[in-house]
Amino acid sequence: MDLSGLTVLLVLFGYLIGGIPFGVVVSKAMGLPDPRTVGSKNIGFTNVLRVSGKTAGILTLIGDMGKGWVMGYIATQIYQLEWAILLVAIAPIIGHLHSPFLRLTGGKGVATALGSVVGVAPLTGLLLLLTWIGAVAIWRYSSGGALTAFALFPVIALFVRPTNGFVLFSLVISGLIVLKHKGNIERLWKGTESKIGEGR
Repeated sequence: MDLSGLTVLLVLFGYLIGGIPFGVVVSKAMGLPDPRTVGSKNIGFTNVLRVSGKTAGILTLIGDMGKGWVMGYIATQIYQLEWAILLVAIAPIIGHLHSPFLRLTGGKGVATALGSVVGVAPLTGLLLLLTWIGAVAIWRYSSGGALTAFALFPVIALFVRPTNGFVLFSLVISGLIVLKHKGNIERLWKGTESKIGEGR
């Protein structure tokens, strides 16, 4: 199989892996409410944490980050061409946002995007993760932490890995994350966004 054929297969595989809704899977496996029907109705870490507790939330976070990391890491082991690495790395993020298992609906992509970046560029991914954790610790808004981290992603990319491809990668991912958080941005502006730890 030539390189282009392998890339197509990995992108499709990454999309399918990214589409696995760990929030739903974990909740069903533990006999907990489907996150699509309770709370914010989002399948991600924050909603699962809020409505089903720490164990389910942490397992969801590990699963969503893990599927991004796996594809990013695999791509770095196979390819030397940056465009191919980044194409494979973005596939699970698209899969999470538009899951083929949830009629092309999905989550907001934060954990999967963090995992993908860590898999491709560990230092940049670590800085993003620390920014997210730090912002959440200060303001207690998961959405605020995500928006802060990904708003700074292109800036971090310019300093840590200033290639055209990676900077474009950072802009695309950041744009996707911001678009998925449109409702959160409105609630943050109005002061009605829920904080982590405010109860189920």
